[in-house]
Amino acid sequence: MVVFYTGLQMRLHYELQGEGHPLLFLHGFLGSSDNWRAMRKSFAATYKVFSLDLRNHGSSPHSSSMNYCVMADDLREFLLEHGLSKFSLLGHSMGGKVAMQFASESPEAIEKLVIVDIGPKAYPPTHRLLLQTMQNLELSGLKTYSQAEAALRVTIADSALSKFVVKNLTRDPNGAFQWRIGLEELAANYDELIKAPAIPNRFDKPTCFIRGALSRFIEDQDFAVIREYFPLAEFHTVANAGHWVHIDAPGEFHRIVDEYLRHP
Repeated sequence: MVVFYTGLQMRLHYELQGEGHPLLFLHGFLGSSDNWRAMRKSFAATYKVFSLDLRNHGSSPHSSSMNYCVMADDLREFLLEHGLSKFSLLGHSMGGKVAMQFASESPEAIEKLVIVDIGPKAYPPTHRLLLQTMQNLELSGLKTYSQAEAALRVTIADSALSKFVVKNLTRDPNGAFQWRIGLEELAANYDELIKAPAIPNRFDKPTCFIRGALSRFIEDQDFAVIREYFPLAEFHTVANAGHWVHIDAPGEFHRIVDEYLRHP
């Protein structure tokens, strides 16, 4: 059974499936809990899987404040609300930065930590043009998702990216398109999101870092920096996968994560 929840104020929207030990999934920039639908189903046979919408994403509330400290606080509030004191945490990309921030602040809550294709460092503003394109999109003249995708493709050459972006469109009661994400808030806080998480302490528990072989988000020279903050880090590189490792190679991704979570 899948349960859908939408809270008030800054209570995060989430989707829940399965029974067992709690496992939380955090999505990346411009993503949502829906990105984990297939993987949530796979792990639900063994775990009680929560996939969250981070603030300004998916169906979670919007806020003018957005950085890794406040997003870690959002997660902490979620855990208190749901009575979760021990759990495993998996974060992809921006969600991985939130996971690193939270783990360094509250290591006692984490049993297993998995970080997917992101490091504890700053990244260049590669999505700034994308955000500007989204802000400039004339939604009132669009009737179908295909039209929205075609309009984005004028600026965005990557068809997979444009398909991903239009998933953030929804319709208002009159059938007109609107962004369900806090687009203006994301654009205003983008400089915060490309920064490294403000990690206050080392996380001295085993941590699994997974990267795509076709991605450049974690390079070999980053291993030393990662181990400064996560000294027990182990690394896995998935062949024929890019930044979206769990989408490009779901079977191998599931195997790596499942083996890591099961290991004593």
